[in-house]
Amino acid sequence: MRNDNPADSAAPGDRLVRAGGIVFIVGAVATLVTVTPLFLGTTPFPTYMFGLSMLMAVGFLLAGAGVLRSVAAGRRRARASE
Repeated sequence: MRNDNPADSAAPGDRLVRAGGIVFIVGAVATLVTVTPLFLGTTPFPTYMFGLSMLMAVGFLLAGAGVLRSVAAGRRRARASE
């Protein structure tokens, strides 16, 4: 059996999933850094720093878009092989 999708080739949506994972991790770290002063009783960061926490949601949406793109490509491939 021949493998049409070797491990080093990128399927549609793979880059979006990877980018979404990276952005999500950056957002998670930003959330931890932003919330830590609140627990330690020190001076909190400026308000715009809390906006960096939204990167978690952006990363989640990017990864979800990548998964949907991959699913759509798989369905197109299945329909073409019929």
